[in-house]
Amino acid sequence: MTQACRRIIHVDMDAFYASVEQRDNLALRGRPVAVGSPGRRGVVAAASYEARRFGVRSAMPSVTALRKCPDLVFVPPRFEVYRAVSAQVHGIFSRFTSLIQPLSLDEAYLDVTRPLLPYPSATAIATAIRGLIHAETGLTASAGVSYNKFLAKLASDYRKPDGQFVITPAMGADFVADLPVEAFHGIGPATAARMNALGIHTGLDLRGQPLSRLLRHFGKAADFYYGIARGLDERPVEVNRPRRSVGAEKTFETDIHDWSAACDSVADLSARVWNRCTARSLTGVTVTIKLKYNDFRQIVRGRTAAEPVRDAPDLTDRAQGLLAPCFPLPRGIRLLGITVSGLRAQDTQPAPRQLALFG
Repeated sequence: MTQACRRIIHVDMDAFYASVEQRDNLALRGRPVAVGSPGRRGVVAAASYEARRFGVRSAMPSVTALRKCPDLVFVPPRFEVYRAVSAQVHGIFSRFTSLIQPLSLDEAYLDVTRPLLPYPSATAIATAIRGLIHAETGLTASAGVSYNKFLAKLASDYRKPDGQFVITPAMGADFVADLPVEAFHGIGPATAARMNALGIHTGLDLRGQPLSRLLRHFGKAADFYYGIARGLDERPVEVNRPRRSVGAEKTFETDIHDWSAACDSVADLSARVWNRCTARSLTGVTVTIKLKYNDFRQIVRGRTAAEPVRDAPDLTDRAQGLLAPCFPLPRGIRLLGITVSGLRAQDTQPAPRQLALFG
């Protein structure tokens, strides 16, 4: 199937966590809200649009957010509620297509090339989905409609919040040309900086690069960059996309300085990670730890074993083995994280029709 024949919708909930909190607490409506902790080590998990007007963003340290917006109201996260609402939203998606690729609790790609319901266009389906989300959850969502995933993602950001935008095949290459590479989904800040240093600032600049030069500077990602500069993206919507890793991390209110406290934290994190693995019937052969010092310098260490992780104590032993060479510490530890990758299944026992794009 050619790209021009595909009909992809990217749906993104608007300020999801913060919007759920404002929905459930009338006193928060119209106020700048951050989901997270206001403590010295706190981080903003999500910010309402009222907070974003002051420059508050997710992943921002809470102290920075409060400097930008002294009236910011912090509320603790309620992930069980967010997961329940996400399940409602995904239930709505499944009425229209079985080809759904969740990216997180609040966004997903949908392939509606052959929908389950007789709608005249992908645009009509996106409108119907957004209407049902609002009617059934009280929340708003934005949607992008296009002929591939890259452009659908760009389109969903174009009319936020509570908006919708379509990029047709005739628009694709020109739409990309004027955008800064920093705005491209799939090009992070570090890669964008490398591109800028090479004189690549916009989609048009990127399109002007020979594939050989992109391969020389960006390796296996070069083909993807070469395509998206032309509005092309061959990636399908991946249903039940395999998980690559399972992990957890913790930022400490007080820096960790001694081995005993670090071991206790590793054991707690290992238990959390293993519980998540068990819930998905997964294990893995690679264990990685992330350690962030109080000056924000970060160390990542990993090791792959011949045998997969057996249980939480085994994960604890492997993670502590990776952490041990970091002692004695040059400074206090602010954050620890543990990830299991190289995933595989746990041993439970020993041994419709084509659509128009718009209408």
